[in-house]
Amino acid sequence: MNAPLKLAVPLLATLAFAACNAGGTSNLPGSPGQSVSQSHSIPDWQAKGLATRVCGDVPRGYARCDALMIGGGKVGHDVAGWKPLDFQTRYKLPITQGSGQIVAIVDAYDNPNAASDLAAYRTEFGLGTANFTKYNQNGQTSNYPRGSANWGLEEDLDIEMVSAACPKCTIYLVEANGADTSDLETAEAEAVTLGAHVVSNSWGCPGSDACVSSSYFSTPGVVYLASAGDSGYSSGAQAPAALASVVAVGGTVLSLSGSTYSETTWSGSGAGCATGVTKPSWQHDTGCSSRTENDIAAVAWQAAEYDTYSYGGWFTVGGTSVASPLLGGVFGLAGNASSLDAAKKFYTLKKKARKKQLNDITTGSDGSCGGSYLCTAGKGYDGPTGWGTPKGVKAF
Repeated sequence: MNAPLKLAVPLLATLAFAACNAGGTSNLPGSPGQSVSQSHSIPDWQAKGLATRVCGDVPRGYARCDALMIGGGKVGHDVAGWKPLDFQTRYKLPITQGSGQIVAIVDAYDNPNAASDLAAYRTEFGLGTANFTKYNQNGQTSNYPRGSANWGLEEDLDIEMVSAACPKCTIYLVEANGADTSDLETAEAEAVTLGAHVVSNSWGCPGSDACVSSSYFSTPGVVYLASAGDSGYSSGAQAPAALASVVAVGGTVLSLSGSTYSETTWSGSGAGCATGVTKPSWQHDTGCSSRTENDIAAVAWQAAEYDTYSYGGWFTVGGTSVASPLLGGVFGLAGNASSLDAAKKFYTLKKKARKKQLNDITTGSDGSCGGSYLCTAGKGYDGPTGWGTPKGVKAF
């Protein structure tokens, strides 16, 4: 499959002007201090034209990145959206931890500006110099695949979100030759060969819970994460998040009132019953006899990103592809990958510990399911947000 052509910035600016409302991105749902209405048919971002997919439709056997461009791609010199300090404060992250932990990002195609964009992001927010290396799918630090502006934006987002949660983590970006699942599986295996403790995947196969082999996502002692998708409950589960060996990551919308943060379910969060995927022994919800998405969640709307390869500046993004690498960094902070069995720990925590260590998301929905927990947030476990969002790293 050919990589999408790089778009010219002037064209993007024109599209941005047409797509943005008069108030700019500050008026979008999820901005600090504002409430969010939820659609029960299709996600708000789609129904109201609040964002566009960075990666378009793909044929069978190919994966799509889960990043969304908010506001039609309004690019500027000023930072907009949630910053690392917001994530660190809301999730009570011990950012002095994580040294020696390797968090790998697997994406398709090349972003030639990844290192310099990451450096600019970290400089802006005082995160220090990154311990960052970019590899091709064969583990070489040269001979990178051809570039893609769309996947390039995803790559910048992913490595920046790991940095936001875990500034001291070592970050590897492993670039697959293409978005076909064979190349992505090769890159997945290479990330483990390179020594990754955590591997985050901000992509999935739309409408498929079996497009990749579980053998590439089940190395003992390695934590795998994947975004659950951005089309809400009606889209169903998508691989690799649907695999029992992968931590399926849903999305929330963050708000700030005064000095108090709160979260509600993001209406675009993918989730559902992965029909045919064997339910792990530690997952006991009764509304799905197969594997249920999701396990846990994090912010998936209005994050600040810096990218010069695709868009040329600062802009805001959404999607569960924000949440997955962010939680990849949280796993890096915890440093417990070698002792974990995918998401099992979240399900086996005692109720008292879970209350102390996770923010239970109890409001919002990602679709219509008759009020069932599979698409409606409530106390305890639910499909869109799993067991909730981090409150420190002890649950990890």
